[in-house]
Amino acid sequence: MNIIETKHTNANNITFEYEFTSKSESISNKQRADVPSILAVEALFIIKINDERYFEAELAILEFYKALFEWKTKVRDNFVPEFHYYTIEYGEYEDGALISLWPFSHQAKVTSIWAEADLHNVFERDYVVAAFCALEQRLREDIEGYFHIDLKYFLQHIPEHIPYFDDEEAT
Repeated sequence: MNIIETKHTNANNITFEYEFTSKSESISNKQRADVPSILAVEALFIIKINDERYFEAELAILEFYKALFEWKTKVRDNFVPEFHYYTIEYGEYEDGALISLWPFSHQAKVTSIWAEADLHNVFERDYVVAAFCALEQRLREDIEGYFHIDLKYFLQHIPEHIPYFDDEEAT
Protein backbone atom coordinates (compact mmCIF):
# COMPACT_ATOMS: atom_id res chain seq x y z
CA MET A 1 0.00 0.00 0.00
CA ASN A 2 1.41 3.39 -1.00
CA ILE A 3 0.66 6.12 1.52
CA ILE A 4 0.88 9.88 1.07
CA GLU A 5 0.46 11.38 4.51
CA THR A 6 0.73 15.06 5.23
CA LYS A 7 0.38 16.16 8.83
CA HIS A 8 -0.88 19.56 9.80
CA THR A 9 -0.76 20.84 13.34
CA ASN A 10 -4.01 21.94 15.02
CA ALA A 11 -6.16 21.13 11.97
CA ASN A 12 -7.64 18.29 9.96
CA ASN A 13 -5.19 15.89 8.33
CA ILE A 14 -5.69 14.08 5.04
CA THR A 15 -4.02 10.84 3.96
CA PHE A 16 -4.15 9.18 0.55
CA GLU A 17 -3.47 5.47 0.19
CA TYR A 18 -3.46 3.41 -2.98
CA GLU A 19 -2.54 -0.07 -4.04
CA PHE A 20 -2.37 -1.16 -7.66
CA THR A 21 -4.76 -4.05 -8.24
CA SER A 22 -3.75 -4.56 -11.87
CA LYS A 23 -0.67 -6.63 -12.64
CA SER A 24 2.47 -4.68 -13.49
CA GLU A 25 2.51 -6.17 -16.99
CA SER A 26 -1.13 -5.24 -17.69
CA ILE A 27 -0.07 -2.18 -19.72
CA SER A 28 2.99 -1.07 -21.66
CA ASN A 29 4.11 1.99 -23.61
CA LYS A 30 2.97 0.20 -26.78
CA GLN A 31 -0.61 0.42 -25.48
CA ARG A 32 -0.54 4.19 -24.91
CA ALA A 33 -3.46 4.76 -27.30
CA ASP A 34 -5.44 1.65 -26.30
CA VAL A 35 -8.29 3.22 -24.31
CA PRO A 36 -9.81 -0.07 -23.04
CA SER A 37 -6.38 -1.12 -21.72
CA ILE A 38 -5.84 2.31 -20.16
CA LEU A 39 -9.19 2.20 -18.36
CA ALA A 40 -8.57 -1.37 -17.17
CA VAL A 41 -5.56 -0.30 -15.07
CA GLU A 42 -6.95 -0.04 -11.55
CA ALA A 43 -5.93 0.72 -8.01
CA LEU A 44 -7.67 0.62 -4.68
CA PHE A 45 -7.74 4.27 -3.57
CA ILE A 46 -8.46 5.41 -0.02
CA ILE A 47 -8.83 8.86 1.49
CA LYS A 48 -8.56 9.16 5.25
CA ILE A 49 -9.39 12.28 7.22
CA ASN A 50 -7.87 12.39 10.70
CA ASP A 51 -7.11 8.66 10.36
CA GLU A 52 -10.76 7.78 9.63
CA ARG A 53 -11.71 6.25 6.29
CA TYR A 54 -13.64 8.80 4.24
CA PHE A 55 -13.51 7.24 0.76
CA GLU A 56 -12.52 3.85 -0.65
CA ALA A 57 -13.00 2.56 -4.19
CA GLU A 58 -11.20 0.87 -7.04
CA LEU A 59 -10.42 3.55 -9.60
CA ALA A 60 -9.25 3.56 -13.19
CA ILE A 61 -5.99 4.96 -11.86
CA LEU A 62 -4.63 6.40 -15.13
CA GLU A 63 -7.90 8.27 -15.65
CA PHE A 64 -7.73 9.56 -12.05
CA TYR A 65 -4.09 10.52 -12.51
CA LYS A 66 -4.91 12.55 -15.64
CA ALA A 67 -7.63 14.45 -13.77
CA LEU A 68 -5.11 15.30 -11.01
CA PHE A 69 -2.43 16.23 -13.55
CA GLU A 70 -4.76 18.53 -15.52
CA TRP A 71 -5.91 20.21 -12.30
CA LYS A 72 -2.35 20.70 -11.02
CA THR A 73 -1.31 22.44 -14.25
CA LYS A 74 -3.96 25.11 -13.55
CA VAL A 75 -2.97 25.79 -9.91
CA ARG A 76 -1.25 29.15 -9.40
CA ASP A 77 0.00 30.99 -6.31
CA ASN A 78 -3.06 33.23 -6.37
CA PHE A 79 -5.57 30.79 -7.94
CA VAL A 80 -6.72 27.31 -7.03
CA PRO A 81 -9.34 25.81 -9.35
CA GLU A 82 -11.92 23.30 -8.23
CA PHE A 83 -10.94 19.67 -8.73
CA HIS A 84 -13.56 17.13 -9.79
CA TYR A 85 -12.91 13.50 -10.71
CA TYR A 86 -15.53 11.81 -12.84
CA THR A 87 -15.04 8.44 -14.48
CA ILE A 88 -16.33 6.94 -17.71
CA GLU A 89 -17.13 3.79 -15.72
CA TYR A 90 -19.89 5.49 -13.71
CA GLY A 91 -22.57 7.69 -15.20
CA GLU A 92 -24.77 8.88 -12.32
CA TYR A 93 -23.42 12.29 -11.31
CA GLU A 94 -26.51 14.22 -10.30
CA ASP A 95 -25.14 14.34 -6.73
CA GLY A 96 -21.60 15.36 -7.72
CA ALA A 97 -18.20 13.91 -8.59
CA LEU A 98 -16.53 10.83 -7.15
CA ILE A 99 -13.91 13.10 -5.59
CA SER A 100 -13.95 16.91 -5.44
CA LEU A 101 -11.87 19.68 -3.95
CA TRP A 102 -13.80 22.93 -3.43
CA PRO A 103 -11.52 25.89 -2.59
CA PHE A 104 -13.03 28.92 -0.87
CA SER A 105 -11.41 31.82 0.93
CA HIS A 106 -8.38 30.32 2.71
CA GLN A 107 -9.97 26.91 3.06
CA ALA A 108 -11.01 24.00 0.87
CA LYS A 109 -13.52 21.19 1.25
CA VAL A 110 -12.96 17.62 0.05
CA THR A 111 -16.15 15.79 -0.94
CA SER A 112 -17.23 12.51 -2.50
CA ILE A 113 -20.56 11.12 -3.60
CA TRP A 114 -19.29 7.81 -2.22
CA ALA A 115 -18.18 9.14 1.18
CA GLU A 116 -18.16 6.37 3.78
CA ALA A 117 -18.35 8.67 6.80
CA ASP A 118 -19.70 12.09 7.66
CA LEU A 119 -16.44 13.73 8.68
CA HIS A 120 -15.33 17.33 9.05
CA ASN A 121 -13.78 17.65 5.60
CA VAL A 122 -12.72 21.31 5.52
CA PHE A 123 -8.99 22.01 5.44
CA GLU A 124 -6.65 24.94 5.28
CA ARG A 125 -6.49 25.56 1.52
CA ASP A 126 -2.70 25.68 1.12
CA TYR A 127 -2.31 22.48 3.13
CA VAL A 128 -4.82 20.41 1.15
CA VAL A 129 -3.66 21.79 -2.21
CA ALA A 130 -0.09 20.78 -1.30
CA ALA A 131 -1.41 17.32 -0.33
CA PHE A 132 -3.21 16.88 -3.68
CA CYS A 133 -0.10 18.10 -5.55
CA ALA A 134 2.10 15.66 -3.60
CA LEU A 135 -0.38 12.89 -4.47
CA GLU A 136 -0.10 13.73 -8.18
CA GLN A 137 3.72 13.65 -8.07
CA ARG A 138 3.95 10.44 -6.06
CA LEU A 139 1.24 8.73 -8.09
CA ARG A 140 3.10 9.56 -11.31
CA GLU A 141 6.34 8.13 -9.95
CA ASP A 142 4.63 4.99 -8.65
CA ILE A 143 2.61 4.38 -11.84
CA GLU A 144 5.68 4.78 -14.04
CA GLY A 145 7.79 2.59 -11.77
CA TYR A 146 5.26 -0.19 -11.20
CA PHE A 147 3.99 -0.48 -14.78
CA HIS A 148 7.31 0.50 -16.45
CA ILE A 149 5.61 3.15 -18.58
CA ASP A 150 6.16 6.82 -19.37
CA LEU A 151 2.94 8.73 -18.66
CA LYS A 152 3.82 11.59 -21.02
CA TYR A 153 2.99 9.24 -23.92
CA PHE A 154 -0.36 8.28 -22.37
CA LEU A 155 -1.83 11.62 -21.29
CA GLN A 156 -3.28 12.66 -24.64
CA HIS A 157 -4.99 9.27 -25.00
CA ILE A 158 -6.49 8.95 -21.52
CA PRO A 159 -10.14 9.92 -21.84
CA GLU A 160 -11.62 12.64 -19.68
CA HIS A 161 -15.18 12.27 -18.55
CA ILE A 162 -17.12 15.44 -17.94
CA PRO A 163 -20.76 14.60 -17.24
CA TYR A 164 -23.53 16.22 -19.18
CA PHE A 165 -26.39 17.56 -17.12
CA ASP A 166 -29.68 18.22 -18.85
CA ASP A 167 -31.07 21.43 -17.32
CA GLU A 168 -34.62 20.37 -18.15
CA GLU A 169 -34.28 17.24 -15.99
CA ALA A 170 -33.19 19.36 -13.04
CA THR A 171 -36.41 21.40 -13.04
